[in-house]
Amino acid sequence: MKLTNIKRVGVLLRPSTPELREMFFETKRIFESRGIEVIIDNISGGMIGTMGQPFEMMCQNSDFLVTIGGDGTLISAVRRSYHFQLPVLGIHAGKLGFLADLDISELETFVDQMLVGEFRIDQRAMLQATIATPNGDTIIYAFNDIVLTRPSIAKMIRLETFVDGKSFNTYYGDGVVVSTPTGSTAYNLSAGGPVMFPLAQIFALTPICPHSLTQRPVVLPGHFKIEMKTPDPSALVIVDGQDLVEINDSDTVHIKLARSAAHLIYRNEFNYFDVLKEKLGWGN
Repeated sequence: MKLTNIKRVGVLLRPSTPELREMFFETKRIFESRGIEVIIDNISGGMIGTMGQPFEMMCQNSDFLVTIGGDGTLISAVRRSYHFQLPVLGIHAGKLGFLADLDISELETFVDQMLVGEFRIDQRAMLQATIATPNGDTIIYAFNDIVLTRPSIAKMIRLETFVDGKSFNTYYGDGVVVSTPTGSTAYNLSAGGPVMFPLAQIFALTPICPHSLTQRPVVLPGHFKIEMKTPDPSALVIVDGQDLVEINDSDTVHIKLARSAAHLIYRNEFNYFDVLKEKLGWGN
């Protein structure tokens, strides 16, 4: 994907954080001083007392999106804008994130670099889940992970898993994390899953507190498709830790890598391994 002749950017702010008002207006000043129009979504705008556009209208009118907040804000923007296939630039409002790596103090220099083509757009795999029920199908997309888990902390869950139509495993425990490479440093890592290079076309199945110690994380090639269902009365499907769908024993969850990737904007010098070392304290 290339990004040239930039005319408009759409901006989203971390929810319930009105103190980001000054950071938004600094971002707006930087872009507008270079002839680029800035649009804010109406929920973010309402939070800081300025006019905005509905999210989908903003996406239709923007060349790319800018998020101001943390990784959660960027993840939400990527998922919600998926069908528009817009590149997303993350500005962190606090600690360095795994995804939002640009500081507001670096934005002016970076915008000038963007305008002469000195930047890169990384392609990150997305997950597509189809929840098949007797009443119809629901399709959802995830940037980090899709978690199938128990509806009650008092009980374990049984998850029957198939890979490319063949029986693969039955997980019994607290659930399973299905993670993209980008999401491998999130819940997947906490559950004992592997760190995966973010540009790889693979995904991981990581059991959460399994009842058997022989259950281990598995990394699968991106062209594989998995199905998961439960004989239990109910289970929860949690998408990127942000959305939740309840399923029952008559439903099946089909998961695969989505056809199109997410597009993240970075400085040319951005190095994933440097971020890993800093965030995880490697080499200290």
